[in-house]
Amino acid sequence: MATNHHSSDPHHSSNHSSDHSSDHSSDHSSDHSSDYGFDHSSDSGMGQLYIVATPIGNLQDISPRAVAVLKRVDRIAAEDTRHSGHLLKQLDINTHCIALHEHNERQFAEKIIQQIKQGSHIALISDAGTPLVSDPGYFLVKLAHEEKIPVTPIPGPSALIAALSAAGVATDRFCFEGFVPSKGGPRKSFYAQRQKEPRTMVFYETPHRIVGSLKDLCEQLGEDRTVVLARELTKTFETIRNDTAKSLLAWVKDDSNQQRGEIVLVVQGYKVVEGDTISEETERTLRILLKDLSLKQAVKLAVDITGEKKKKLYNFALFLKDSQVE
Repeated sequence: MATNHHSSDPHHSSNHSSDHSSDHSSDHSSDHSSDYGFDHSSDSGMGQLYIVATPIGNLQDISPRAVAVLKRVDRIAAEDTRHSGHLLKQLDINTHCIALHEHNERQFAEKIIQQIKQGSHIALISDAGTPLVSDPGYFLVKLAHEEKIPVTPIPGPSALIAALSAAGVATDRFCFEGFVPSKGGPRKSFYAQRQKEPRTMVFYETPHRIVGSLKDLCEQLGEDRTVVLARELTKTFETIRNDTAKSLLAWVKDDSNQQRGEIVLVVQGYKVVEGDTISEETERTLRILLKDLSLKQAVKLAVDITGEKKKKLYNFALFLKDSQVE
């Protein structure tokens, strides 16, 4: 068990003077040091679309390049103009904002693309973090590529990467699954379908659902599975705890403060235990039986045929059923 809980200083200044991305690139002969790579012109007269990451809590995390781009573009497409307006005001950015969110993206994406084709430079930002990571923007970026419009990422904060980097679990292979389903039934199936996932898994979860979510995680992935809860990253009450699913659930239930703020769950991938594998023949038998029988009937008959343990076959049959639903 390990817990990291500290107060993040919002005025803490980080000096990253060792960015050599432009110094060592032989493909970029021009010096963009004054505007951090903002492209003012295009041979076609077309503008550009910039995907700009913004802070997830600590204002000091925004890059000078991001600020420069947001100041220089013609318009900023924001998920919530009022929310982003506070950030832009703090950064002394006066660029006009337009709303682009999940409810209007399909409607306005084409209009934005037309503006870019006519020479406008437009930046896309989300409420916090990197756009398109469980945030709007997919249709706009997809359409931009279809129209051969340059799309430039301005990297920066991401709750996903921040949590993963500090989790203390394997990071060589991982998968991001976005938000866990909100209702109990679909949520149980969601976790069940990932019982045998060998990669580290990363989920987003909400405060009012975290207890129920951890209960279902314990039930479907196992109480001994290593899980990391990363909460309020880069903010005053940032908390990172690495523990078993069972202990983490008890801790969150006992401390209502851990049921607040934005939450990232990092879950250790499945580890094969000796004697826990299912042979190809046994899997084939189960699949055939499940086509015409109920889960319980199929498992009972499969136990008689294969001699395998009932619990082992039941869990695998449940996994097969849930996989078919997905």
